[in-house]
Amino acid sequence: MDQFERLAQLPLRDDLRGQHPYGAPQLDVPILLNVNENTFGVPQDARDAILAAVAGELNHLNRYPDREFTTLRQELASYLGHGLDEGNIWAGNGSNEVLQQLLQAFGGPGRTVMGFPPTYSMYPLLASGTGTTYLAGVRAGDYGLSAESAAAQVREQAPSLVILCSPNNPTGTALGLDVVEAVYEAGEASQTMVIVDEAYAEFSHTGTDSALSVLEGRPRLVVSRTMSKAFAMAGARLGYLAAAPEVTDALRLVRLPYHLSAITQATAVAALRNSDSLLANVEAIKVQRDRIVDGLIELGLTPAPSDSNFVFFGGLEDPSAVWEALLARGVLIRDVGIPGHLRVTAGTEAETTAFLDGMRAILAG
Repeated sequence: MDQFERLAQLPLRDDLRGQHPYGAPQLDVPILLNVNENTFGVPQDARDAILAAVAGELNHLNRYPDREFTTLRQELASYLGHGLDEGNIWAGNGSNEVLQQLLQAFGGPGRTVMGFPPTYSMYPLLASGTGTTYLAGVRAGDYGLSAESAAAQVREQAPSLVILCSPNNPTGTALGLDVVEAVYEAGEASQTMVIVDEAYAEFSHTGTDSALSVLEGRPRLVVSRTMSKAFAMAGARLGYLAAAPEVTDALRLVRLPYHLSAITQATAVAALRNSDSLLANVEAIKVQRDRIVDGLIELGLTPAPSDSNFVFFGGLEDPSAVWEALLARGVLIRDVGIPGHLRVTAGTEAETTAFLDGMRAILAG
């Protein structure tokens, strides 16, 4: 009897039967460019600050942490700007937990959440885990999403929540603020909560606006962020959001007690106070991203415009074969299951070179 047969014998919820957990391949290869991590790592001065902050908490680990993580919310508000204060901020163990809490508070049985595939594959899994029905919206043939199309779909479906991923994963493209504003207005009658997932916002091209700039006066709008990507802290698990204070009050109703550990809070606060150092590599990553785009175009492939730290590219007759051939060369990228396409994270200069050299050799072979 295999693992799934044993699972089937348990009294599992009917809507979870046959489901598979989220999981990108975790393989031991020299170059990991498959899960959009910041491969530059944490600089030494930030490491020292984090170590000192964590050490300062060790004498108090017998006590529960600050349930309201007040200092962290103050630091996050200061980082985001836009006139926000601690009352506008919420945080969790990664942005996935923040999104889960939003679905717990505003979704649930009898309610719906709309996403626009291809987009982040966790959205339907979070919906399933919270008993929320997932509605798959429709994009254009080039995977774009216009304000008119998105608004019409929201008016027709009247979802409880909408998640707009910008820059979108896996395509890397950012949405215009006209899409955010149109979706918010279209959801007025149904009182739809609109979540803009900006996990990759720091990598956007100059001139790409954040939904933070239209947050004021829109109590049903939420902007989600993470410290996993630009801050190179995927292992620390810190995600957060900005919204009207009443939204953060709603999340207090569903959060687990003391859900952010003292170690997590200390680590994140120290990182935010050293943000200049941690974010110094963002521009270098953007250079490598644009180098990947140019290199793939030279190879006759079709990369999508990217405002993120990864590149989604098409024009492949057999993407699975290309993925396997790159893996054999010690380079792991992501097969996102979209015909003719793959996705690669922008890494260091050496990692990018290895990827591009591998692609040249494979396509020439």
